[in-house]
Amino acid sequence: MILTSEADILRLVKEDAWMMDILKTAGTLHLPDWWVCAGFVRSKIWDVQHGFTERTPLADIDVIYYDPGDLREEAEKSWEAQLKKRHPGIPWSVKNQARMHTVNNLPPYHSSTDGMSKFPETATALGLTLSGDGQLILAAPHGITDVIHLALRPSPYFAARPHLLPVYEKRIAGKNWQSIWSGLRSLPADAT
Repeated sequence: MILTSEADILRLVKEDAWMMDILKTAGTLHLPDWWVCAGFVRSKIWDVQHGFTERTPLADIDVIYYDPGDLREEAEKSWEAQLKKRHPGIPWSVKNQARMHTVNNLPPYHSSTDGMSKFPETATALGLTLSGDGQLILAAPHGITDVIHLALRPSPYFAARPHLLPVYEKRIAGKNWQSIWSGLRSLPADAT
């Protein structure tokens, strides 16, 4: 299957019972502005684009939300504990995007998708959530072109700040994604 559109990605996820179960489990917390993001979405797309029949294992399942009313890290740990009870064996990671700007030494984020837009690379700035009536929604602050075309490039936020580019480069080198997904290409921020 070759993915070419957001509709293709949504269809792919809807057909994946494990991914939908993860999303439904995250949704049981009723967190404000919640998304399951990053590698959860990106890795599935890259697996499909590479023709893999087995899911590439994930280091964690990133659940983000936006709650400026409770910035305690302990609240995030409590949400993680609840998810681990509901779905044991999943490496849950829960982060409040209203707090994460302080961890990353950046200006405050205004929403979960604003936080996603500040991820280091475009292909990881993706999230999925379920609407109140159970509809699957994809957030892609930088679009899906890079992820479906297997392109690694810094997000516009990182690209516009030369002091952040070494963080991006170190992350890409450390992740070594090309050893798993051989079709990935590293591109400069301004490449088309």
